[in-house]
Amino acid sequence: MTHGPRIVDARLHLLSRQVLDVDGEPVSTVDDLELRGPDGSEARAGQEAHVAAILVGPALVTRLFGGRAPTSRMPRIAWDDVGHLGTAVELAVSSDGLDADWVEHWVRERLVERIPGGRHDPEGDR
Repeated sequence: MTHGPRIVDARLHLLSRQVLDVDGEPVSTVDDLELRGPDGSEARAGQEAHVAAILVGPALVTRLFGGRAPTSRMPRIAWDDVGHLGTAVELAVSSDGLDADWVEHWVRERLVERIPGGRHDPEGDR
């Protein structure tokens, strides 16, 4: 069965939704969207647009404080990787191949692991 384009309300169906990978593992939450025009160019107000990617991680925080994360480090998940929109945004791919959680890895490796006991898995002792 072939489905045509689906019209969604971004505030209702996308923003702040939990993102789960194909295995149901949490990846992040949707902070922003990357929109493109019909020809792939940058979207313009008042013209038709489609979602090219969902942005996760620090995208919203940098905008709230008047800045913008470098484009090369904006964690994005291609819209083609989205499998289903429901109470969560479900991906059709594993999170292992995504760079969406680079901030979490950076904090863990550079901060948390330096705290005494930070390399210890408390659930591993059971």
